[in-house]
Amino acid sequence: MPAEINDTMSAVVAAGRRHSVGVRADGRLVAAGDARAEECQVQAWEHVVAVAVGNVHTAPNTGRSHTVALTADGALVAVGWNGDGQCEVGSWVEVTAIAAGWRRTLAVLTDGTARAAGRPNEGACNVESWTDLLGVAAGDWHSIGLRRDGTVLAVGNNRRGQCDVTGWSEVQAVSAGYLHTVALTEHGTVLGVGDRTAGVDDLARWRDVVSISAGSQHTVGVTADGRVLAAGDNSHGQCDVGAWRDVVQVAAGSLHTLALCADGRVLATGRNDTDQCDVANWLLTDASEPSR
Repeated sequence: MPAEINDTMSAVVAAGRRHSVGVRADGRLVAAGDARAEECQVQAWEHVVAVAVGNVHTAPNTGRSHTVALTADGALVAVGWNGDGQCEVGSWVEVTAIAAGWRRTLAVLTDGTARAAGRPNEGACNVESWTDLLGVAAGDWHSIGLRRDGTVLAVGNNRRGQCDVTGWSEVQAVSAGYLHTVALTEHGTVLGVGDRTAGVDDLARWRDVVSISAGSQHTVGVTADGRVLAAGDNSHGQCDVGAWRDVVQVAAGSLHTLALCADGRVLATGRNDTDQCDVANWLLTDASEPSR
């Protein structure tokens, strides 16, 4: 039987270190970035309902990534960097939500448990004991779980307090960056912990938010009226989103930001050294149908 996909935590656009991926209305994928990179080789996939990419902090020794997609029947497909087995998810079934971090892939199953594949260092894959999950998020070195009761779990590196989520409640979505974690509450407010350079102190002022995404060192959110908010590092213009309108979903990458508009167009800002922002010709949803 097809899995019941979690729409709250399902991404139609995803932004990585050097590439971008989008899910079209027909369930096929489009990708932008280095055409030679394996993580962009997704055009043959079908029946995709959500996508995640292995984001990574920007450093001289980083850059390779992977792409993971959730299909309508609850299965996963993955391509790209597999140095730690992060793409070895082909046997997973009955998946309802996915997340990808640096060298790591996470998933929620229909029974509310979690699966992890990839780099085990620092405990970021220690999610086997998690239950009653709604969604997951993967930072570089830490993993976040959202439970159905609105509470949040965390494992992995906590050097900047990015795992200090024990007191959170009434949460409906989570996202994780390099060294920070953010959460969207049922009241449209945003919580944040971890690296202050990622803008976590500014999030308390955000209101009427309906979608969030944590990049490596910046955070973006969509308001109910389709505007976009941003906080944190703006060294490459990744937070220059103030003029965007009619947005329904955002994706924050390492140094760039994507936005899905209600009419299916995709906007991009930030670093474009491998053409990861070349999305002007994308049309992901049928304008006559509600956006996912």
